[in-house]
Amino acid sequence: MQDQDVQGGRLAGIAEVRAAMTAPGQLFEMAETQIRGVRTRVWKNAPPTLRDVLEASRGHGGADFLVYGGDRLTFAGHYARAAAFARRLIDRYGVAKGDRVAIAMRNYPEWSVAFFGAAAAGAVVVPLNAWWSAAELEYGLRDSGAKVLVADAERAGRLAGVLPGLGIPCVVARPDGPLPEGAAAFDDVLGDPGDPAAASLPEVALDPDDEATIFYTSGTTGRSKGALGTHRNITTNPVSLAYGIMSAGVRAGRTVAELAAPQPRVTLLSVPFFHATGCHSVLVSSALQGGTVVLMYKWDVAQALELIEREKVTGFGGVPTMAWQVLTSPDFGDYDTSSLTGVSYGGAPAAPALVDKIKERLPERVPGNGYGLTETSSVTTYNGGVNYLERPESVGPPVAVCDVKVVDPAGAELPPGEVGELLIKGPNVIKGYWNKPEATAQAFVDGWFHSGDLARLDADGFVYIVDRAKDMLIRGGENIYCAEVEAALYEHPAVADCAVIGVPHQVLGEEVGAVIVLRPGAAATEQDVQGFLRERIAAFKVPVHFWFREQELPRNPGGKILKRRLREELLG
Repeated sequence: MQDQDVQGGRLAGIAEVRAAMTAPGQLFEMAETQIRGVRTRVWKNAPPTLRDVLEASRGHGGADFLVYGGDRLTFAGHYARAAAFARRLIDRYGVAKGDRVAIAMRNYPEWSVAFFGAAAAGAVVVPLNAWWSAAELEYGLRDSGAKVLVADAERAGRLAGVLPGLGIPCVVARPDGPLPEGAAAFDDVLGDPGDPAAASLPEVALDPDDEATIFYTSGTTGRSKGALGTHRNITTNPVSLAYGIMSAGVRAGRTVAELAAPQPRVTLLSVPFFHATGCHSVLVSSALQGGTVVLMYKWDVAQALELIEREKVTGFGGVPTMAWQVLTSPDFGDYDTSSLTGVSYGGAPAAPALVDKIKERLPERVPGNGYGLTETSSVTTYNGGVNYLERPESVGPPVAVCDVKVVDPAGAELPPGEVGELLIKGPNVIKGYWNKPEATAQAFVDGWFHSGDLARLDADGFVYIVDRAKDMLIRGGENIYCAEVEAALYEHPAVADCAVIGVPHQVLGEEVGAVIVLRPGAAATEQDVQGFLRERIAAFKVPVHFWFREQELPRNPGGKILKRRLREELLG
């Protein structure tokens, strides 16, 4: 197609932009290296490790890094605390390079201190889903083999009954009562971090391809899988994000130098740090680039509007649900939101109504979205600026270090326009699944990650996500694998057969629905089943819609439940 901007002038082509931005000597220059035997393009100027990101963040000095309520932690103060925590992990708990340090906590400033401190000490950081039940948290701790747990009071209390049996020392941030047996308060462990100007990290040799993180993904078989990421994986992301954002501006005729000029960036974080988006794209990117991150105890629309005005927030979004809630709030007009330069979102498809609402509420601000997964360390594609205006239904072209292709069930690459499974290759693709060699071998082949998502490409390489091949639904940006919920349902003594489906919801995107066939003579109510499930899975996974039926569930000749037929029958 002929590339035209919104005024009718010529836009540079995607390949033209990429060549200009990645030329020798440019900010986004690339190099090639071997990663697990595969030749891979990498960002030449990406920080080698998370330790280097932390060291770079120190240069932002007295500027605010993390804002939480009345607490304001500067970059220098954050560096001093992270450095002190790294030394305490080594000296007090004997943490050595490669040991796992788990974090189970709300978005408190201590989360970031523990994350960067553990990474700088050479540990593999294991961010656990703070919404998980005690049983799910226990699984994550056992599966990862965590040597130390850093938790807030709520998570520590949730785990109080199992911590003695795990034998894992627990460091509790912001305790609000007696500590679990054997636990220590975060501030007591940290001690006096000392003069920020004199703070220093312990000597630990780290390499870009050393293991750095284990982020747990929802499991298709009832158990979550630990996505094992390297330092290179996570430090690739801030550069990829910057490239994705700037590339649309370059395409419209601006220069990288113009676009890279320092600008105050204040992000209202509306998603958890234990998500790739919250950690990779917001926390790590802000640490590197000097941006301020504004935290909330929990997501609240009224508080979000207050914070946008008070902190002069420049960006927010998270998942489409949260952007929708802010923009449709009846109080939106009562607050000064002029500091906002845009709204970006990902993690779930955005309804056309959201785009219309952004145009109405924030005229002249162009929305942006992107595509990525935990297994791709967040950013793979990005769609913003003129690219979004031109193709709003796309998630954008891949960033320059990433390759994508669409294949048929036999693995043959398909031409533009045809739908198949999306495969991704690049320095952002994780090493594999922790202690799951079979799952790793299936999903990661010759450097390519098999996403399980159905997509098509256009002639210019823009990616369009068509459907999810995995049996999964997305509730408010949280991936929920139906098989995991079904596995918990089957434990109920009254359940003979079941199927979990997504029920459309205007704000959350989807809610969880369950179709249940009871055993002969058995009885159960929605409340019975919900109470049973809450003891086994996180609350956000528990179904809120139920259909009890006597007839068998529809299946194909292979015995697979025909969920499309169920949805058509029940939802129209």
